[in-house]
Amino acid sequence: MAAYSAFAQYYDLLTENVEYPKRADYLLEHWKRLGYDPGLTLDLACGTGSLTLELYRRGVDVYGVDASVEMLSEARIKCADAGADLLFLRQKMQDLDLYGTVKTAVCTLDSLNHLEGEEELGKAFEKVSFFMDPGGRFFFDVNTPYKHREVLGNHTFVYDLEQVYCVWQNRFHPASCRVDLDLDFFEREGKLYRRSREHFSEWAYPQGTLVSLLERAGFGEIQFFGELSFAPPEPDCQRWMVSAKKIK
Repeated sequence: MAAYSAFAQYYDLLTENVEYPKRADYLLEHWKRLGYDPGLTLDLACGTGSLTLELYRRGVDVYGVDASVEMLSEARIKCADAGADLLFLRQKMQDLDLYGTVKTAVCTLDSLNHLEGEEELGKAFEKVSFFMDPGGRFFFDVNTPYKHREVLGNHTFVYDLEQVYCVWQNRFHPASCRVDLDLDFFEREGKLYRRSREHFSEWAYPQGTLVSLLERAGFGEIQFFGELSFAPPEPDCQRWMVSAKKIK
């Protein structure tokens, strides 16, 4: 699983189109439709803490967990600058070890796709379930097999930003629906450019596999939605929003 050591300092620049306030509002609307009070909420794989901060601003009692020291450093600086005294813990998703239980967990922006195969994904689901109150809700999103196959594929993307130049190259493995990603960052330093690199992989799964792993971990009432939608996903949906309830 990627540590995001080089990526952390550029992550927010390269994800400016994510619209974290809109995603936080979507979560609150989802809970409202369920008639559900999120209570103590875990932002799993919180990255640089953008969603954590937006949930906090909306009155959610939330804290974040991520495996990357560099990402958490960015999160702490961001929240401190916003006057938000939030707790962040360094832990891997599949090795989660909280001080107590939470009522709600969220995991967004395809973080779960980064776990290395079904076994690791199943471990993460089991850890979330273990530290969740009965009747609690787990909400996450994942990149779809369609996105891995048709959008990411064996393609190359270039981001030419004022602060950094990024070349993103993919290699797609059809048998496992895995995409290997290589990112090269070039940041100007005077007349020269400093280069740094990041490599990681993502796995995509059919809905049946996700349902099976969730049920094995003690979740039920599993629903799939299109991205930032409350309608069932279309065949060409690039990101599924998944809602599950801890039932045992």
